[in-house]
Amino acid sequence: MTVDAHHHVWDLSVRDQDWIAEGSPIRRDFTVADLAPEARAAGVDRTVLVQTITVPEETPEFLALAARHDLIAGVVGWTDLTRPDVADELARLRELPGGQYLKGIRHQVQGEPEPEWLLRPDVRRGLAAVADAGLVHDLVVLPHQLPACARAAADHAGLIFVLDHLGKPPIASGEREPWATAVRTLAALPNTVCKLSGMVTEADPGSWTVDDLRPYAEVVLDAFGPDRLMFGSDWPVCTLAATYGEVLDAARQLTDPGDRTRIFETTAARVYDL
Repeated sequence: MTVDAHHHVWDLSVRDQDWIAEGSPIRRDFTVADLAPEARAAGVDRTVLVQTITVPEETPEFLALAARHDLIAGVVGWTDLTRPDVADELARLRELPGGQYLKGIRHQVQGEPEPEWLLRPDVRRGLAAVADAGLVHDLVVLPHQLPACARAAADHAGLIFVLDHLGKPPIASGEREPWATAVRTLAALPNTVCKLSGMVTEADPGSWTVDDLRPYAEVVLDAFGPDRLMFGSDWPVCTLAATYGEVLDAARQLTDPGDRTRIFETTAARVYDL
């Protein structure tokens, strides 16, 4: 049994994904019907569907999608953490069709110009509401934003913070600092978890090898340990550099056999209450 704790879907006829460059190979529709055969063939039986853009309509759509597809076991959606009634909005989402699949909230912090956006008073209030709702918070951030992540996690001990894509280290350049030190500081907090995801697109998409990824995987394996590490494909973004199967195979090569049940199944099941 394998859980893919991080993938996306989108339909460009419903709304544009303005973060995808014109002419990009992924500037087309990607559906659960596209994912399912690849996931099943790779032995994946449950997935977590993660938000892509910051519009309120997407999360209800994803919840309804989860209710129709048994592959999707959980949704990490989006809502405006700064809105004064964020607690009421989270409760409303829970009451929608498929609302039981809402497991977490994510904001595109990587796109915020403020390095300490997570520490703003209005955002802190929103994070407290996420914790009170029994949800987790996914972090999609750049390396220079990791110190603020650690401070936010320290300030919200009752909220689990899940670091997506290892915090996007500069794998293509081969540099590890200051990313590695910042990741270890974050991992020192017990309410933090990391996804072994997004590495192939941070490496050189055309020539990456497992050995290119290994130093970065080793940092998070050592810092978080297998009980706080989970696999995510980042499909279909990963297809810019690798197939679904290649991403899964690389992650397996980067992990010890004795750790794989936790990294590829039980950590995600526990953290996201799948």
